Amino acid sequence: MKINTAEFIISNSEVSKCPKDPLPEYAFIGRSNVGKSSLINMLTNHKNLAKTSGKPGKTQLINHFKINSNWFLVDLPGYGYARVSKKTKETFQKFITDYFEKREQLVCAFVLIDIRHEAQKIDLEFITYLGETGVPFCIIFTKADKISRGKIDQHVAAYRKALLANNWEEMPQYFVTSSTEETGREPLLEFIDQVNQDLFKNNSL
Repeated sequence: MKINTAEFIISNSEVSKCPKDPLPEYAFIGRSNVGKSSLINMLTNHKNLAKTSGKPGKTQLINHFKINSNWFLVDLPGYGYARVSKKTKETFQKFITDYFEKREQLVCAFVLIDIRHEAQKIDLEFITYLGETGVPFCIIFTKADKISRGKIDQHVAAYRKALLANNWEEMPQYFVTSSTEETGREPLLEFIDQVNQDLFKNNSL
């Protein structure tokens, strides 16, 4: 898929105020400082589409970006903030869960995980939440340029082992990416393109 246009549409904290367009949505979410904004900018080929920051928790709203006029990329707040108040965490959690449980246009969530680290409890818990809620999702491992290929395979295997031990039948579909080197860009966009084609073919939206 070639990204011809990518435009910011709206930011808000209420699912009811999200765009009414019946277009497929792909939501990106992960822990703070996982490299989400950099990944979004790399995917869309726009340096400043999503705000990047060295400060965790920069994204604090549901952000909709319309891509090629036929699907939405949704940038969601991260889970597990180290430097925000308990009340703020609870607010984030409420509209994150509202989005996943109420948004009919959502066709796939992408859970971003920093590949440099071994399986983290908070990531596994969020993956379990999506599974229990019935939200279709894939995993995106980020920052692959920071460690060796061997370490990447080792850490992916650790997630597979942890999920299988938690009653998953198989490892969810995943992508290994690097925003710096643009690793994984084409496979990820091809996946979205294929899902869109299947949806429009079946008139699912």
